[in-house]
Amino acid sequence: MTVHINAAFDSGNIIVENADNASDIRLSIRKDTNSHFYQWFYFRLTGGKDTPCTLRLTNAADAAFKGGWEDYKVVASYDREEWFRVADTRYENGHLVWDHTPETDSVYYAYFAPYSMERHADLIADCLQHDGVSLEVLGTTVEGQAMDCLSVGEGDKTIWVIARQHPGESMAEWWMEGFLARLLDSEDAVAKQLRKDITFRIVPNMNPDGSRHGNLRTNAAGANLNREWGVSTPEKSPEVHCVIAAMDADKPVLCLDVHGDEALPYNFIAGAEGIPGYTQKQATDLAAFLTAYKKASPDFQTKVGYGLSAPGTGNLTMCTNFTAHRYDCLAMTLEMPFKDNADAPDESVGWSPDRCAELGAAMLDAMADVIGQL
Repeated sequence: MTVHINAAFDSGNIIVENADNASDIRLSIRKDTNSHFYQWFYFRLTGGKDTPCTLRLTNAADAAFKGGWEDYKVVASYDREEWFRVADTRYENGHLVWDHTPETDSVYYAYFAPYSMERHADLIADCLQHDGVSLEVLGTTVEGQAMDCLSVGEGDKTIWVIARQHPGESMAEWWMEGFLARLLDSEDAVAKQLRKDITFRIVPNMNPDGSRHGNLRTNAAGANLNREWGVSTPEKSPEVHCVIAAMDADKPVLCLDVHGDEALPYNFIAGAEGIPGYTQKQATDLAAFLTAYKKASPDFQTKVGYGLSAPGTGNLTMCTNFTAHRYDCLAMTLEMPFKDNADAPDESVGWSPDRCAELGAAMLDAMADVIGQL
C-alpha cells in the first residue's frame, strides 16, 4: 500500500515534499496565514501499517522557535483521543526527524495534542448544560467565527480567564477543560464558594480562525493577538478588540492569559513587573498567587521562567501588561510546555492533555487562596 499524507482538516498543517519512500518522507510546515511564523504541524499518515517510516521536517531550522526542537518528542495517536510521544525523535542538521512504525493503517502526528474547533463547540455546549452558566458572543473573528465568552458565578468581583491567543498552543484549551470541569462541579466545595464570591468571564479560545487554519501564532489576518492589546482594530484583530470592550464594561480584579512555551520544559507564570506604575499591591498579590498555585499543584514551579522586564519597559500591547496597567489588577500569563515537565517527566506522554486539565483544575485552589486580598 502507498503511504499517503493529508492535513486537509480542522487544525491540519503540513506540506508534502516527497512521500514516495516510507524510509525518507520529506515534509515542511506551512507558514501561518498571512504571516512568516510557523512551527505547528498536524497531519495523518495512511498506508504505513507495520512499515518502518522515517519522517523529516526539512524547514525546522527556520521555525519561529528553533529551541523548541531540542529534547522535543513528536506526539502521535491512532484514535485522536490518546496521544503518545514518539521516542525516536531528534533534531539534526536543521531537520526534525522521527522514526516510527505505525500499528494501524492510520496514524496522526502533531506538535502537541490538537484541540479542534469541533471540540471547542462541544466544550461550550457541555458547559451550558450546567445551571448558572451563560454564553455571550462578544463579537466575531476576521472570518466570522463567534468569540464565545462564558459567564459563571454571581460575585461582585470579576475574574477574566482567556486562552489560546496563539492557536498552536493547544495545551491552553486542554487546561480550560480541566478548569471549567471543576468550576462547574456542583459537588466541589471550593468551586461552589468561588461561584458565590466571583463572576468569571471565560474565553476558552481567543483565536478560532488561527486554530482552524492550523496556525502557530496568528489569526487569519496575520496578527499576533498578544501584540494587539491597546492597538487592536476591528479589521486586523477583532478578537482582541471585542474582548477589551467587554473588559472595560466588567473590569477584572484578576486576569489570567493561558499559553504554551515552545522551549522551556516547565509550567510557570509571567507577571507584569515591567509596566509603568507597577504597584507594591500588584507585586504582593502576584507573590501570594505564585505561592498558592505552587501549593495547589506539584506540576507548577517558580524557579524557571522568563526574565523580568526593567521597570517601565513592559510591552503594553501584551494582554498581561495591558490589563495590569489599564485595570490596576493582578494580571498573569500562564505558560505550559510543548515538551514535558522536566520536574516530573513522563516518557510515554510528556506534558499531556490530562496533565493540562489537572493543572487547570488546581487553579481554583490558588484563586480561592488569594481572592480575599484582591
